[in-house]
Amino acid sequence: MIEIEATGPLTSVQDLGRPGWAAIGVPRSGAFDRDAAALANRLVGNGVDAALLEVTLGGLAVRVLDAATVAMTGAACPGLDVNAAVSLRAGATVRLGLPADGARSYLAVRGGLMVDPVLGSCSSDLLSGLGPPPLRPGDRLDVGPPPATAPASDAAPPRRPRTAVRLMPGPRIDWLADGALDVLVRTEWTVRSESNRIGVRLDGPDLKPARTGELPSEPALPGAVQVPADGRPIVFGPDGPVTGGYPVIAVALSSDLGVLAQQRPGDRVRFDLIR
Repeated sequence: MIEIEATGPLTSVQDLGRPGWAAIGVPRSGAFDRDAAALANRLVGNGVDAALLEVTLGGLAVRVLDAATVAMTGAACPGLDVNAAVSLRAGATVRLGLPADGARSYLAVRGGLMVDPVLGSCSSDLLSGLGPPPLRPGDRLDVGPPPATAPASDAAPPRRPRTAVRLMPGPRIDWLADGALDVLVRTEWTVRSESNRIGVRLDGPDLKPARTGELPSEPALPGAVQVPADGRPIVFGPDGPVTGGYPVIAVALSSDLGVLAQQRPGDRVRFDLIR
């Protein structure tokens, strides 16, 4: 069992999400940086879809009530080695500081966190409220039995940082003025402070509409680049809505959502277009 002593700005339980429920309005949810989450689980010997903690901008303090093996990946926070399995004695407390770079860290515990699944997933969904709520000080989480696979004996190599998110053209580019895609990929966008797991909101030049009127709501998915009335794009995250009434002019590759997950307010993001 582990006990949460402090959460920082946001700590939630995540796994790889609940795909397949969009038809009834349920987002995929799950870890924003899926590669980092899967690596944390592999390091402690868990299956890649075991429930773990997603920590936003550090600040987590967690006490292990029993001896445990843990691993942190993603944004490297002071307080624990990154990309390595670490053994902790019973009663030890891990305190994660603010990472120098990146926004989201993943803390896996050998055995995985035991949380009641909802629609097949233990993930916390900020938009719909499905799954466990964001964690609070005093919360306790059970840990499952140790898996048959041994923890990793060596540290994983650091991931090569990516500076651009790859996009494919979206279905509603005709709703914006000619050249909107070129503006999207020429611009170095600034991440706005309102960004979260629902969507990464960007500041830069306004993307001008080519027509007036309203677009009926239609399906959307994580990575959809939607342009609302103010002309400033939003890239949907894992908790983003499954429908929207604003034009989607591009869609980020699902393999590149981890790049967006690690952006903090004020960071700069650029896009590459795949035609």
